[in-house]
Amino acid sequence: VTGENFDQSPLRRTFKSKVLAHYPQNIEWNPFDQDAVNMLCMPKGLSFRTQTDNRDPQLHSFIITREDGSRTYGFVLTFYEEVTSKQICTAMQTLYQMHNAEQYSSVCASSSCSMDSLASSIDEGDATSLAKLQRYNSYDISRDTLYVSKCICLITPLPFMQACKKFLIQLYKAVTSQQPPPLPLESYIHNILYEVPLPPPGRSLKFYGVYEPIICQRPGPNELPLSDYPLREVFELLGLENLVQVFTCVLLEMQILLYSQ
Repeated sequence: VTGENFDQSPLRRTFKSKVLAHYPQNIEWNPFDQDAVNMLCMPKGLSFRTQTDNRDPQLHSFIITREDGSRTYGFVLTFYEEVTSKQICTAMQTLYQMHNAEQYSSVCASSSCSMDSLASSIDEGDATSLAKLQRYNSYDISRDTLYVSKCICLITPLPFMQACKKFLIQLYKAVTSQQPPPLPLESYIHNILYEVPLPPPGRSLKFYGVYEPIICQRPGPNELPLSDYPLREVFELLGLENLVQVFTCVLLEMQILLYSQ
C-alpha cells in the first residue's frame, strides 16, 4: 500500500506500482528513468475496481525535464484488466474482512456498547450509513470480479499528443478485442519504435496504426512551437473568465500556479 490511506476501504486504497516492461531496453541519448516513468504513469499508485465501478480508459500526459533543460514527453493510457490470480483475489477478500471488523469495533467503541446491542445503541443515521458503506464499498470473491489498473505509455522527444493518443487507443482496442488484429501486436510496436521517423520541421507524416492511419505535423523553423493539445479542453476546464485572467497574468509576466487532482 502507498501513502497513509489505511482508513480507506481496500478498493479505495492505492498500492505500489512497477514497470513491467519497456522497449527498447536502452537508448544512449535518452536513458530510461524507471522511477520517474513509474511515478508519472501512475501518480496515485496501483488501484483496484470491481464490475460495479467505472473502468473507462483514461489518457494523461507528463513531461520529464532533465538538468540540461532537455525535455521528454510521455503519453499514458490507463485501463483496467481482470485479475486472474486467485491469490490476489483472496488477499483482497481478507483485507475487506479486516476492514469491516475494524469499522464495527470503532463504531462500537464510540458508542460504548457490546456487539449485541450495536444496532440499538447507535442512532439510525449511523446504522444506515454504515450499511450503505458496506453494501456499495465491498468485495465478495464469490460474487464480484476484481480488476486492476494497468498503463501503456509512449515516450517521445516531441509532444505529438494527438498521434500518440490515437495509437494508444488503437493498441488498447487490439489488446481487448475478441478478434485479433491483422498482424501480431509486436509488429505495430516495432513499427512505431524503429520504422516511423520523426517528421522534418515544416512537414507532416502519415503512418499506420493498428486499424487506421495516423497523421502528425511538425511546425517549421519560423512557426510557433508544436502545441498539439486541444484548446477546447482548456476552455471547458478553466472557463472563459479564468482563461482570460491566466492570459493576462502571462502578459504581465506574473508567476502562475495551476493546482489540480
